[in-house]
Amino acid sequence: MHNSFKQAGSVIIIVLWTAVLLTVLVTAMAGKVRLSAQTAAHNRDASQDWAQLMATVNFAEMELMLERMPAPIDQQLEETEEGEILNPYYRYDGEPLELNYVAPDNMVVRIYDHAGKINLNRIPRRNMQLLIEKLLGGDAAEPEEVQDLLAAWTDWTDLNDLEGLNGAEKDYYLELDQAYIPRNNPELDTVEEILHVRGFAQLLEGINLDAAFTIYGNTRTVNLNVATREAMRLLPGLDDELIETIIAFRELEDISNRAEIAEIVPFENLQELTQWVDTNTSNIYSIFVYPKQRFSSTALTGQQSDSLELDEDAVEPEDTVRQAYMEIVEIRSGNALPRIYKVDPYGMLPDTAKARVEEYGIEL
Repeated sequence: MHNSFKQAGSVIIIVLWTAVLLTVLVTAMAGKVRLSAQTAAHNRDASQDWAQLMATVNFAEMELMLERMPAPIDQQLEETEEGEILNPYYRYDGEPLELNYVAPDNMVVRIYDHAGKINLNRIPRRNMQLLIEKLLGGDAAEPEEVQDLLAAWTDWTDLNDLEGLNGAEKDYYLELDQAYIPRNNPELDTVEEILHVRGFAQLLEGINLDAAFTIYGNTRTVNLNVATREAMRLLPGLDDELIETIIAFRELEDISNRAEIAEIVPFENLQELTQWVDTNTSNIYSIFVYPKQRFSSTALTGQQSDSLELDEDAVEPEDTVRQAYMEIVEIRSGNALPRIYKVDPYGMLPDTAKARVEEYGIEL
């Protein structure tokens, strides 16, 4: 009898352990199946997003080509509240664009005209000196340090291996841990190349180089209508408050000439700024495309709601996307495909925020 109870107990234990093991196996298998299903769903969504993204890039390229075509006779041009016609080329200042070709509504398009950046391949030596001085603190900059950096830049972009006074040529760069030789050509191949010039990696630390500089095109000046914050922060005569004032002004109307710049920038600052700016545009553009951020009604209104309808007065949160698919293109005409100079799937966006008028108490 006692043995029968022992055998029955052993059977029960075995059955229980078997049930536990089966439960664990089924749970693990269910978890793997669920993970596989989620992976497949994510891959499907990624493929769909990629296809939509590339289609939107093509639409953005066509948008730029359309600007080179003769405008229809009955085309209605966009105007300000005062009835002034807005220059269509100034739309390419990085604000989200609505394209003529209907793009997927879950994609954001931002286009930047390179006339809004400082051209490293066209910058005069005097302007490079002024830029260095501003980065080193303006009037507080040490003249000797400024001249050393300027000499290193001159040696990098000249056509010989002769070292200037306090400059840096082949002998200096070959002695570095990771040796290389200087360009010895005024045409840089990439914006990032400037970091190889002695002292410039420290000078430009923390700056979004692609947002501030360009190496494409022949533009020597910066157009304030399309200028990035990063480029304007490097221009002599401009501080953060003036930059936000310029952005706030151009959100309302175009800056058509130097007289209108003088309405925004005080005379003393304008004297420093005037040699840097103009109203020219270019045919070189950076196109950024990325999926639109999705916000819940709770995030937008601060109130829990099952409804997707939002209060009309609710303020949409600032776009916090900082990296996106990017192309740098040259638009040659309305009937020729753009020439693509650079593709970066993880390009760093310039500062895309609206004018910070409240932060600086700006009134126009």
